[in-house]
Amino acid sequence: KSMYRQVNSARFCVFPIQTLLVLVIPIILTSGGCRWAASGQNTIGARLYQQGQYSAALEQFQKVIATDPDNADGYYNLAATNHRLGLEQKNQKMLNQAEALYNQCLDHAPNHIECHRGLAVLLIDTGRPDRAFALMKNWANQNPNYSEPRIELARLYEEANNPDLALKYLEDAVQKDTNNSRAWLALGRLRERSGDYSQAIQNYQRSLAINNQQPLAWERLASLNRQTGGSITGSGVQNTTRIAAPNTPYGGGFNV
Repeated sequence: KSMYRQVNSARFCVFPIQTLLVLVIPIILTSGGCRWAASGQNTIGARLYQQGQYSAALEQFQKVIATDPDNADGYYNLAATNHRLGLEQKNQKMLNQAEALYNQCLDHAPNHIECHRGLAVLLIDTGRPDRAFALMKNWANQNPNYSEPRIELARLYEEANNPDLALKYLEDAVQKDTNNSRAWLALGRLRERSGDYSQAIQNYQRSLAINNQQPLAWERLASLNRQTGGSITGSGVQNTTRIAAPNTPYGGGFNV
């Protein structure tokens, strides 16, 4: 069973809790004030989502869009919630709505990583894998020096049981950005799965040298060191606002 068929940990984008002050302090909502208000609504919506109150979360994310129509994270959060509910309820209307919202998110933020991922997953979920690959390849072609589209393409190719192409895109990603901890982590996971433990350990160590707040990287590195008789020191605890999005092919593969 593919490790990808687990619950995705892609984040809901939220902002500082101080934004909730807009609820009790009367202000004139300038464009900046709208963004602060939308941030608080995103925070509340993410908490409701984490509690399984999806309908209430939908209402909050709808408020985000009403408050700040240019808020790309609001479109993404609303799309991801519709996506999850559409799958669970087998509701094609909600899936169509999710697709439209993902595209609106990308209209406002063409390089929104989670939104590209969510839309690609939805296309796969609805039987259009070719469209998913085309989406990611177009993103990569439009950003020749950006590593993130290569990481996402690698996810798709690994899910499609093509580890060689996945490796190619990840190696390209780390060449384009040697300080991308996500790329090194993904490369380590791919090499671990192929049995290249020595190289995987080096990749995990490189990822942690860039960002040591990665529990998954520490976990995998510790596991490999136990298997190979090595040892590691240090620890990493990540304080994150990521929550579960729809069941996708991305959750267990790289989980970044």
